[in-house]
Amino acid sequence: PFRYVVEDPAKYFAISEAVGSIDISLGIKFGVQYSLWGGSVLNLGTKKHRDKYFDGIDNLEYLGCFAMTELHHGSNVQGLQTVATFDPITDEFIIDTPNDGAIKWWIGNAAVHGKFATVFARLVLPTHDSKGVSDMGVHAFIVPIRDLKTHQPLPGIEINDCGHKIGLNGVDNGALRFRSVRIPRDNLLNRFGDVTRDGKYTSSLPTINKRFAATLGELVGGRVGLAHSSVGILKIAVIIAVRYSLLRQQFGPPKQPEVSILDYQSQQHKLMPMLASTYAFHFATQYLVEKYSEMKKTHDEQLVGDVHALSAGLKSYVTSFTAKSLSTCREACGGHGYAAVNRFGTLRNDHDIFQTFEGDNTVLLQQV
Repeated sequence: PFRYVVEDPAKYFAISEAVGSIDISLGIKFGVQYSLWGGSVLNLGTKKHRDKYFDGIDNLEYLGCFAMTELHHGSNVQGLQTVATFDPITDEFIIDTPNDGAIKWWIGNAAVHGKFATVFARLVLPTHDSKGVSDMGVHAFIVPIRDLKTHQPLPGIEINDCGHKIGLNGVDNGALRFRSVRIPRDNLLNRFGDVTRDGKYTSSLPTINKRFAATLGELVGGRVGLAHSSVGILKIAVIIAVRYSLLRQQFGPPKQPEVSILDYQSQQHKLMPMLASTYAFHFATQYLVEKYSEMKKTHDEQLVGDVHALSAGLKSYVTSFTAKSLSTCREACGGHGYAAVNRFGTLRNDHDIFQTFEGDNTVLLQQV
């Protein structure tokens, strides 16, 4: 149920971990639909958006995307180049991709399934002076991208597939280009900033930087989810490696049965600290989810700051640790660990991008 995303995040993340433990691609598709696309409508929109889109997101009729990253801009969200210009004559925004570098890139759910996208673009208003326009900074807009009946791309929207990836090939990452696509003024997700019928900008927050911080602060759930999911993947790898090490026997005293490889110190040095860390990360991410749930209920400013720092630090630290551990687990299982059926290859490839998306780990650690 989509309502878990807001009402019971712990339950939502638990279901997400269970889905991801079977197929990480499906876990990511799940996260794009409910946490990113769905979460952006709930967290950045207002009542009119919830009323209009909630049921369709919940029952998967409105499959959607989260179109933030561009070909030239990933981490630097304030540098995004897609433009949404207000047209006061028709009461619409015109969404435009000004150059190839501004094509929305790596957008999950875009290549095959998505019907809507939350598009992050610079909000540009016409002014009646020599400047001509005024740039209000990055805002989020709901843009329909495919016809609900025929599923064909709508006029002005070009969709391409980003191609084969190292892993997560069950996720349909696509590229979106907008050529003067018109959307109603109501499609601006207006929780932190709005435009009146006559083109005046209003906001409860005084500066572009404050609005930008508030917008990104609402999207922290993705990072919380990734830290949580990464621990889920680490659990699977550690279980496979430890169980195998108990059963696998090599060497031993002359004329005696061979010894379980888990009895060797070298194997224990590889696996036991990792097992202990997995427990530590499990409880750390549970704590983070609790704090996040509390933050969603109270909107306490101190909590918002704590969750931002904790999620950035844990997402970065846990995903880096899991990535290294997946290789260690494969090595600890010798040649048999290299058989695809034993999962280390797909786990390692599918998890690798966890170190990059929802905040590049190097950048996140600098933030911390």
